[in-house]
This record gives sequence, structure tokens and C-alpha cells, in this order.
Amino acid sequence: MGEADPAVSIDAFRAGMSRLGAAVNIVTTDGPAGKHGITASAVCSVTDTPPTLLVCVNRSSSAHDVIVGNGALCVNVLGQGHEDLAMRFGKPGIAPEERFTTDAWTTLVTGAPLLASATAAFDCRVIERHSVGTHSVVIARVVGIAKADLGQSLIYFDRSFHALPPRAIAPSA
Repeated sequence: MGEADPAVSIDAFRAGMSRLGAAVNIVTTDGPAGKHGITASAVCSVTDTPPTLLVCVNRSSSAHDVIVGNGALCVNVLGQGHEDLAMRFGKPGIAPEERFTTDAWTTLVTGAPLLASATAAFDCRVIERHSVGTHSVVIARVVGIAKADLGQSLIYFDRSFHALPPRAIAPSA
């Protein structure tokens, strides 16, 4: 891989990216390679035809090879009240099985753990993976979706969590 432009330091890049608000997600997997999960904000839609997401995972993460080995993942979109859960799944050194000891978990199509209280969850099969710098960009086809009652979405901005309320709907005239 090529070197970064020396005019853009890693610290400057990270400081700039801290100003790019992002949804907080827990990406989970289960299958022959094991059960694991991580907190991730680098998740976005690719297309709706067919429904496809991309998820960026650091190749040095203990979850990386498990996700790739299982070929399946679930993107659990977090809401207000999930801050402690996001921290638990984001800390290195916590055993994968310990990450799932609280909260209610279920599954859909792939068997990847789905957080029952997630504002939305996208059950996916991995269809492609590309290496870019320190990360893998995982392209995943959505094969199942679950939604909870609309609540406040959890956003990470300026290195802290913030709740983003749903849009107020004006009454009809």
C-alpha cells in the first residue's frame, strides 16, 4: 500500500474525522469460526438493489478473521441507552463470549447475533472483501432486517456519544 501524504498526519486526519458524526453499530458474527462482535462506526449502505452494506474492519481486530471466516455478519444499529454496550464491544481484551453476557440477543437468517433492542439490525452474508491500508472493506448482502420501535439513534461525534432524536412529524392541517 502507498504511504500517506506527509502533509496529512495521522493525528490531523483523526482530529478531522472526529468531526464527522457517525452512527454507532455493533457488528456481530457467529458460525464455524466462532462468535464475536465489535463496535463500528464505519458502516454505510452501498445500494438498495440488491440491499448491500459496507463495513470497515481493522485487520488487527480479533473479530476480523472471525467475520471473514464465518462469511456472515449482523450490523446492529445502537440507540440511546446502548453507550455501555458500545464501550464493552469496543474494548480490546474483553473475551468475545463476555461481550454477549448482557442484553437480549436473537438471530435471523445467518445466525449472527442480533441485539433485540437495536433500533435496526441488518443480517448479512459477506460477498466481497478488499484490503485498504489497515482495514478490510467488507461488502455484505442484506438477507434479513429487524427494526425496533423508533427511538433515539446513537451517534459518535467529537469523540463522545450523542443521542439523535427522531424527526418530529408535523401534524396534518
